[in-house]
Amino acid sequence: MGAQPTTTTGHASPAAAAKAEADLANSTASPAPPLRPVIPQVVAHGPRNSNRIALTFDACSTRDVSRYDERVTRELIESQTPATIFLGGSWAKEEASHVKELAANPLFELGNHSYTHPHMTSIADEQRLRRELLRTQAEIRALTGRQPNLFRPPYGEYNDRLVKVAAELGLLTIEYDLASGDPDKHATKEHLIEWVLRKAQPGSIIVMHINHRRFHTSEALPGIISGLRARHYELVTVGQLIKDTHQIELLPRTE
Repeated sequence: MGAQPTTTTGHASPAAAAKAEADLANSTASPAPPLRPVIPQVVAHGPRNSNRIALTFDACSTRDVSRYDERVTRELIESQTPATIFLGGSWAKEEASHVKELAANPLFELGNHSYTHPHMTSIADEQRLRRELLRTQAEIRALTGRQPNLFRPPYGEYNDRLVKVAAELGLLTIEYDLASGDPDKHATKEHLIEWVLRKAQPGSIIVMHINHRRFHTSEALPGIISGLRARHYELVTVGQLIKDTHQIELLPRTE
């Protein structure tokens, strides 16, 4: 078994924990204005009675050296395919110019993916959870002038406490019902296309990645997009997918 994440940082190795501490310490963007709290809930898919699907992409700094794969963005733009991109705060700071480009394109919706990509369910300190989320909000707002209202937990891991903390900060937790498997070294272009087209269903939220050029995501995207559209699916952002059935319900203000 591999090393277990610490309850302090949510990172498994001393090196990763030290890097996380340094990254958070170097995050100097001004705090974003607080969002109004929302009802705690987890959304893994949209309505099953409508032929709409959301393609989502995670962009985060992990153990490996992270590199923005602009080929993914190019395929989305060329095919005019909307997508939701969940940004890690540290990744966003490293890829500032690209984040600004993504934010400027109306095809793309941006979400929060934590700052240092820890195992957040392993973190005991609630203030640390808030710091991971709020520093990401601040970084994205500093770069784009806007802040997300959607949050995807790193590794897809969540518990009631994390969902509650996110909701208190105005963030709706977004999961997925179809993992493309693109980080798998055995996930070839052909395998990715076949797997996604076979498993997709109405309302699916599909997760892929945009932070590694060694993945075959960009090569598979044209086949995935054309294949889904040939099956009469409309490709939309997560916000568009759930706007009628999972509206972000606001908690009443307390006086």
